[in-house]
Amino acid sequence: MKILTSFDCADWLLARDNFVILTHRKPDGDTIGSAAGLCLGLRQLGKNAHVLLNPEVTPLYAPLLEGLVKNEPEEGDLLIAVDVAADSMLPKIYDGLKNSIDLRIDHHGSGREYAPRELVDASCAACAEIIWELLLDMDVEPDKQIAEAIYVGISTDTGCFRFSNTTAHTFDTAADCTAAGADVYSWNQKLFDTKSLAKLRLESWITQNIHFFADGKFALCALPKAVEEEIGVSEDDLNDIASFLRSVEGVRMSALLRQTDSEHIKASVRAVPGYNAAVVCENFGGGGHTGAAGCSMKMSMDEAMKAMETVMLEWEIAE
Repeated sequence: MKILTSFDCADWLLARDNFVILTHRKPDGDTIGSAAGLCLGLRQLGKNAHVLLNPEVTPLYAPLLEGLVKNEPEEGDLLIAVDVAADSMLPKIYDGLKNSIDLRIDHHGSGREYAPRELVDASCAACAEIIWELLLDMDVEPDKQIAEAIYVGISTDTGCFRFSNTTAHTFDTAADCTAAGADVYSWNQKLFDTKSLAKLRLESWITQNIHFFADGKFALCALPKAVEEEIGVSEDDLNDIASFLRSVEGVRMSALLRQTDSEHIKASVRAVPGYNAAVVCENFGGGGHTGAAGCSMKMSMDEAMKAMETVMLEWEIAE
C-alpha cells in the first residue's frame, strides 16, 4: 500500500482515464458530495468518470449526482472509494469489487487500509476538503456545481460548522466554495433548517425513550424498526438523528441504536471533546472520528444496548 500526497494523487489521476467512484452505504453528504465533486472535476479535465450506482442514496442528496451515475463498472475502469473508512462500509452490491479498488481518498484516521494507494488526511473535517485541494492540484477550475457538491460534504460532516472537527482550513474551503458560486443559503435551508413532521415526531419519541447513565453523562436510545415504520420517517429524516441525543444538556457521549434487520443493529455514537466515539465503535469493528463514529453489531437490540453501555463505562474508567 502506498501513501500518496495530494500532488502524488493528482499526478496519478492525470496520467490515467476511465474512473468509477464508490460511496459508502447509508450515504451521507460527505461521501456523495466528495464523489460528485471529484467526478465533475475529472470530467472537466476531459476524463471519463462516473459515480457507481448506490441504491441507498436519498432524495436529499440525489440531485448532486444527476447525470453522473453508472450502473456497473466496465473492464479497465479504475475504482476510487471516497469517504470510506473500511471496505466493510461499502454497500452489499459492491461486495465483488472490494479487492479491485485502486485508490482510497478519505479523512478517517481510524480507517482500515484496503487499497494499494491511499490519500488520507485525518486533519480534514470532511473528505470533501481533501477533494477540493486535489481538484486545485489538478488545475480544475471549480464551477457552481462542483462548489455546491464540496460545500454539502463539508457542511454536513461539521454539523454546519458546529462540530469540534471544524478548523480554519474548513472555513477557508467553505469560503472558496461560496466564491465559486455555491448557493450556501439554499443548501443550509435544506440540510439544517427544514424538518418534516415525521422527524419532529421521531425526536419526541426519542426524548421519551432515552436511557441515561453515569450521572447523565451518557445516553442511549434503542430505535426499533417498527417505530420508524409507525412514524413514517424516511432515511433523510434519520440523517444525523444521533446528534439529537447528544444535544441534551449534560450528555458527554451518546449512542442511537437502529435495527437494520433481524440480526444487525447500527450504532451511531456522538461525543464532545474529551470523549472518543471512535474508540467505542472500534470495539465492535467500526470506527470514525472522536466526535462521531459508527459500527454494526450482530446481536439483538437488548444485547446491543447492554454491550454499548458496558463499553462506554469501560472507556471512561480506562481514561
